[in-house]
Amino acid sequence: MPTPLRVAIAVQTLAVFLTPISAGLLLTVPSGHTLHSATAYTLFVVATLHVLIAILVWRPGGGSAKPILPAAVFLGLTLVQVFLGIAHATAVHVPLGVLLFGFSLVQLSRIRPLPREAAVTAAP
Repeated sequence: MPTPLRVAIAVQTLAVFLTPISAGLLLTVPSGHTLHSATAYTLFVVATLHVLIAILVWRPGGGSAKPILPAAVFLGLTLVQVFLGIAHATAVHVPLGVLLFGFSLVQLSRIRPLPREAAVTAAP
Protein backbone atom coordinates (compact mmCIF):
# COMPACT_ATOMS: atom_id res chain seq x y z
CA MET A 1 0.00 0.00 0.00
CA PRO A 2 1.48 3.38 -1.01
CA THR A 3 2.10 5.99 1.65
CA PRO A 4 0.05 9.21 1.57
CA LEU A 5 3.21 11.18 0.85
CA ARG A 6 4.08 8.97 -2.11
CA VAL A 7 0.55 9.38 -3.50
CA ALA A 8 0.74 13.17 -3.08
CA ILE A 9 4.06 13.35 -4.92
CA ALA A 10 2.81 11.02 -7.67
CA VAL A 11 -0.25 13.22 -8.23
CA GLN A 12 2.00 16.29 -8.17
CA THR A 13 4.27 14.71 -10.79
CA LEU A 14 1.27 13.89 -12.97
CA ALA A 15 -0.04 17.45 -12.66
CA VAL A 16 3.33 18.98 -13.55
CA PHE A 17 3.54 16.56 -16.52
CA LEU A 18 0.11 17.58 -17.84
CA THR A 19 0.77 21.31 -17.57
CA PRO A 20 3.12 21.58 -20.59
CA ILE A 21 0.73 19.42 -22.60
CA SER A 22 -1.97 22.00 -21.95
CA ALA A 23 0.58 24.68 -22.87
CA GLY A 24 0.87 23.05 -26.27
CA LEU A 25 -2.89 23.23 -26.58
CA LEU A 26 -2.66 26.88 -25.59
CA LEU A 27 -0.83 27.45 -28.85
CA THR A 28 -3.13 25.36 -31.03
CA VAL A 29 -6.77 25.56 -29.87
CA PRO A 30 -8.95 28.52 -28.90
CA SER A 31 -9.78 27.13 -25.43
CA GLY A 32 -6.13 26.25 -24.73
CA HIS A 33 -5.60 29.25 -22.47
CA THR A 34 -8.42 28.16 -20.16
CA LEU A 35 -7.14 24.58 -20.07
CA HIS A 36 -3.55 25.64 -19.35
CA SER A 37 -4.73 27.99 -16.63
CA ALA A 38 -6.78 25.18 -15.07
CA THR A 39 -3.85 22.76 -15.07
CA ALA A 40 -1.54 25.43 -13.61
CA TYR A 41 -3.90 26.16 -10.74
CA THR A 42 -4.49 22.44 -10.24
CA LEU A 43 -0.73 22.03 -9.85
CA PHE A 44 -0.74 24.84 -7.28
CA VAL A 45 -3.51 23.14 -5.27
CA VAL A 46 -1.76 19.75 -5.47
CA ALA A 47 1.56 21.29 -4.36
CA THR A 48 -0.22 22.95 -1.43
CA LEU A 49 -1.80 19.62 -0.45
CA HIS A 50 1.64 18.00 -0.73
CA VAL A 51 3.01 20.43 1.88
CA LEU A 52 0.02 19.79 4.12
CA ILE A 53 0.41 16.00 3.83
CA ALA A 54 4.16 16.25 4.52
CA ILE A 55 3.38 18.17 7.71
CA LEU A 56 0.68 15.70 8.74
CA VAL A 57 2.96 12.72 8.12
CA TRP A 58 5.56 14.37 10.34
CA ARG A 59 3.67 15.85 13.26
CA PRO A 60 0.66 13.67 14.05
CA GLY A 61 1.98 10.73 12.06
CA GLY A 62 5.36 10.52 13.77
CA GLY A 63 7.28 10.41 10.49
CA SER A 64 10.33 12.34 9.40
CA ALA A 65 10.23 16.11 8.90
CA LYS A 66 12.67 15.88 5.98
CA PRO A 67 10.00 15.85 3.20
CA ILE A 68 8.56 19.19 4.36
CA LEU A 69 11.39 21.36 2.99
CA PRO A 70 11.33 19.97 -0.57
CA ALA A 71 7.53 20.19 -0.58
CA ALA A 72 7.67 23.83 0.54
CA VAL A 73 10.38 24.68 -2.02
CA PHE A 74 8.30 23.04 -4.77
CA LEU A 75 5.25 25.06 -3.69
CA GLY A 76 7.32 28.27 -3.74
CA LEU A 77 8.67 27.49 -7.21
CA THR A 78 5.13 26.72 -8.36
CA LEU A 79 4.00 30.15 -7.14
CA VAL A 80 6.86 31.76 -9.05
CA GLN A 81 5.89 29.70 -12.10
CA VAL A 82 2.27 30.90 -11.92
CA PHE A 83 3.34 34.55 -11.63
CA LEU A 84 5.82 34.19 -14.50
CA GLY A 85 3.07 32.66 -16.63
CA ILE A 86 0.68 35.48 -15.83
CA ALA A 87 3.45 37.96 -16.72
CA HIS A 88 4.07 36.07 -20.02
CA ALA A 89 7.77 35.72 -19.15
CA THR A 90 8.20 32.58 -21.26
CA ALA A 91 12.01 32.84 -21.33
CA VAL A 92 12.00 31.90 -17.63
CA HIS A 93 8.59 30.21 -17.40
CA VAL A 94 9.43 27.31 -19.72
CA PRO A 95 12.81 26.34 -18.18
CA LEU A 96 11.32 26.60 -14.69
CA GLY A 97 8.57 24.20 -15.78
CA VAL A 98 11.19 21.68 -16.86
CA LEU A 99 12.97 22.15 -13.52
CA LEU A 100 9.69 21.57 -11.65
CA PHE A 101 9.09 18.30 -13.48
CA GLY A 102 12.61 17.06 -12.73
CA PHE A 103 12.35 18.18 -9.10
CA SER A 104 9.07 16.33 -8.70
CA LEU A 105 10.58 13.15 -10.20
CA VAL A 106 13.50 13.39 -7.76
CA GLN A 107 11.08 13.80 -4.85
CA LEU A 108 9.12 10.76 -6.04
CA SER A 109 12.26 8.66 -6.32
CA ARG A 110 13.28 9.52 -2.73
CA ILE A 111 10.05 8.31 -1.13
CA ARG A 112 10.49 4.61 -0.73
CA PRO A 113 7.54 2.27 -0.53
CA LEU A 114 7.28 -0.08 2.43
CA PRO A 115 9.53 -3.12 2.09
CA ARG A 116 7.62 -6.20 0.96
CA GLU A 117 8.08 -7.97 4.31
CA ALA A 118 6.80 -4.97 6.29
CA ALA A 119 3.79 -4.65 4.02
CA VAL A 120 2.94 -8.32 4.47
CA THR A 121 3.24 -8.22 8.27
CA ALA A 122 1.22 -4.98 8.43
CA ALA A 123 -1.68 -6.57 6.56
CA PRO A 124 -4.48 -7.90 8.80
